[in-house]
Amino acid sequence: MPPKKQTFRVTIEMPAGDAPMMDLGKMLGQSGVNLVEVKRAYDTATAGQRGDTVPAVITVLEDRTFELRLKTPPTSSLIRKALGGKGSSTPGHNGAGSLTRDQLRAVAERKLPDLNTTDVDAAMRIVAGTARSMGVSITE
Repeated sequence: MPPKKQTFRVTIEMPAGDAPMMDLGKMLGQSGVNLVEVKRAYDTATAGQRGDTVPAVITVLEDRTFELRLKTPPTSSLIRKALGGKGSSTPGHNGAGSLTRDQLRAVAERKLPDLNTTDVDAAMRIVAGTARSMGVSITE
């Protein structure tokens, strides 16, 4: 039996553990996949990460079954969570706070599976660049 062909692929970013049905319908309606099953699979897979926004890649196959692959939350949301607030409205002019090296390492380690590196120090530099673009400084 030959492998099933992929007919549709979409990346969604929704609240963990509680995907809104309306947004799923907008993104997956034309694919013909069972939306209730997608919602149930996403909600059970992300239930342990409630409070975060978790991206997922949904691949719909030709027989209208689907595959769900979860990613890590966006770097900016992990930084905001570690910071306990928002980024600066005018980065470069106004600061939004600072992260310690330990907080930066924690964010980099959580984000490591989705980054283009396997080195934690390189991941920390990537996360530090995102923090700088948000107006967040890094302290020793």
